[in-house]
Amino acid sequence: MTARAIGTSTISFGLVSLPVKLYSTGESARHISFNMIHKACGTRVRQQGFTQQVFALNALNKPAPTGIFATRLNGQWMLFDWLGREKRIKSAKDYQASAASMGEDANQQIVLHVVEAYQSVLYAQRRLTVAQYEQGTADALLRDAKTRVKAGLAVDSDQLAAQVNLSEREQETIAAQGDVDTAWAGLEAAMGVSGTPRRTLAPIPPRNYPANPLTQDIDQALKVRPDLKALRQQNSAQRAQVAAARRDFLPQVDAYGSWETDRDTFAGNGGNNWVAGVQLKLDILPFGKRAHLLAAKAKQQQVEAQQRARQQAIRLAVEKAWTAHRTAELQVKTAKAAMAQAAESLRILRNRYHAGLATMTDLLRAEDAERRSRNDYWRAVYGNTVSYTQLMYATGNLTPAAAEALQ
Repeated sequence: MTARAIGTSTISFGLVSLPVKLYSTGESARHISFNMIHKACGTRVRQQGFTQQVFALNALNKPAPTGIFATRLNGQWMLFDWLGREKRIKSAKDYQASAASMGEDANQQIVLHVVEAYQSVLYAQRRLTVAQYEQGTADALLRDAKTRVKAGLAVDSDQLAAQVNLSEREQETIAAQGDVDTAWAGLEAAMGVSGTPRRTLAPIPPRNYPANPLTQDIDQALKVRPDLKALRQQNSAQRAQVAAARRDFLPQVDAYGSWETDRDTFAGNGGNNWVAGVQLKLDILPFGKRAHLLAAKAKQQQVEAQQRARQQAIRLAVEKAWTAHRTAELQVKTAKAAMAQAAESLRILRNRYHAGLATMTDLLRAEDAERRSRNDYWRAVYGNTVSYTQLMYATGNLTPAAAEALQ
């Protein structure tokens, strides 16, 4: 409840009159002090005596370093920049998507290297199996030659030829075992592991893979290749950067505000003031912005050139992989027929040798041809799988799930 004055009066001296109001109080203190209150801010007006020295020039230019505390809050906000901020946000998102596409391309490269290394191990193990089989056959042939020499059905040169053949087969077995170890090291490097137990891998059976027309594979690669997709996203990001750089030349509308309070003590009360407004900013000498625009345009042209070059490289890579896969398929058919013919020729030569109608040299030559035909067949089989894997990578479809479907 507002207190009511119990009396009013006026104090006059000279030409100055001061209105005075008298209020009752419930305090019984002997000395009662009165304060003057500033009507605008409601704070106590401090009374201080001033002398001539206070108003001296040096005193006014050198205020006291303490006894003044201020709190100030400033802010500035952009209201409208012709969608320049949105363009920059879009550019950042496109670059983020481009990084994800490059990561996808890196994953497909890893899958390709793993499949190639896996096929190398399979082929090395198959060669080792063939070499071990041929070594056993050579050992059996040497024992047969010794028996025939003792029986007078063969000469010593036949036995020596059989011994030389056995030595060659043993060397091939040792070399094949080294190739298996080397292939395993390559597989571990492709997988990023080490010290894996060496075991016999499950072979990929010979099979015919689906074939598409060359033009269809090229179109598919130009649509889904992640590295080309990354370049398209980078091109989109650079177009947004160019658009944002152009908008920098236009006026910009900003809002600003400031609030400040001053007081004699750190925790005391004091006066405060604030200001707020809207400003229009226009750069009349935009030399730096012009250079930034030219740099953004140059970067966009560079990305566009990279995109065109990558498209040509992808077309060439798909055509090479497509041709290599078709060649590998034909090689599998030819190698399979040659392996059957070599096996039949070896069977005939063995019968002729045991009948005394062929020499040891003829038999060894037939066995060597049969061994090479089997190696050539399995090289063609695994080469067919690798070429199809490379075609899948060239078309951008070599995912981990697609690699598992090769089994």
